[in-house]
Amino acid sequence: MLTIPTPPPGHVSAITITTPDLERSFAFYRQLGFTELMRMDMPFAFIQITDGALLIMLRKDPVPYIALTYYVLDLTKRVTELEAAGIAFVETPKPGAFVRKYVLRSPDGMNISFVDNGMGGFTQPEGKSMLTMAPQDYSNPEKYTNKVCGMFGEFACPVKDLDVSIAFWEKLGFQVLSKMASPYPWAILSDGIAVVGLHQTEQFSAPRITFFAMDMKEKIAALKAGGLEELKETENVSSVTITTPEKQSINLFKLGM
Repeated sequence: MLTIPTPPPGHVSAITITTPDLERSFAFYRQLGFTELMRMDMPFAFIQITDGALLIMLRKDPVPYIALTYYVLDLTKRVTELEAAGIAFVETPKPGAFVRKYVLRSPDGMNISFVDNGMGGFTQPEGKSMLTMAPQDYSNPEKYTNKVCGMFGEFACPVKDLDVSIAFWEKLGFQVLSKMASPYPWAILSDGIAVVGLHQTEQFSAPRITFFAMDMKEKIAALKAGGLEELKETENVSSVTITTPEKQSINLFKLGM
C-alpha cells in the first residue's frame, strides 16, 4: 500500500505562472475547470485560481516563468532547515521587501520558491488529486474533483540524471513513491502536498502540468466542442499536450490502455 508522506507543517503548495495578460490566461484556465479564489493588484497583479485540488498563481509579468511555490507560515525556520541540508538559494528577499521570497533551483533548472504566508492568507484546496484519491477511484470519473480535465497527477520535470535529481528533491523533504526504468528512467515523488514527476528524457524540455483520466478521450472531445482553440486540429485523440497562453504546457493523458 502506498504511504503518502506527511505534508510539511504550515505549507501551502501552488504552481506559479507568469502571464502578460491575466484575463486571457484566466479565461483559458476557466475552460479547463478552474475558478477564481482571489485577485489583487498589490504588490503585483495576480489571480489565484484552483480546480478544487490544484492551486495556481497567475502573476502578471511579460517574462515567462513557472515555479513550484510554497507559502510558508514560518519562513525563517524553513529556510534555516533547507540551508542546513545544503540547499543554496539563488534569490533572497531584499531588505524591507513587501513580500519575503526565497528561490532555489533544482539541478535541472526547475524553480522552487518559498514565500512568507505568516498571515495565513493562502490555504490548500480541499479537493482530491491523484495523490490523495483512493486508487480504486481512478477509474470512476464521477469521483474526480476536476470533472473537465480529470485528476491532477504530477508536475512533470525533465531531468538529466534521475538519481542526482532524486537526491536533490529528497533534501526538500520529498519521498520516492514509484521509480521505473521504462520507457526511460522516471520517478514520482511527493512531500505530501506537491507531486513532481522526474523524467530522464529529451522528449520534453520544460515542466508540464499533467492531468490523468480514464475518460480523457471524451474530455478532450468535450473541450474541443466547447471551443478550446488549442484542440481545433485534434481528431479522435485520447491524450494530448496543449500550450497555454503563457507558452507553458499541460498534458491531458488517458489513464491505462
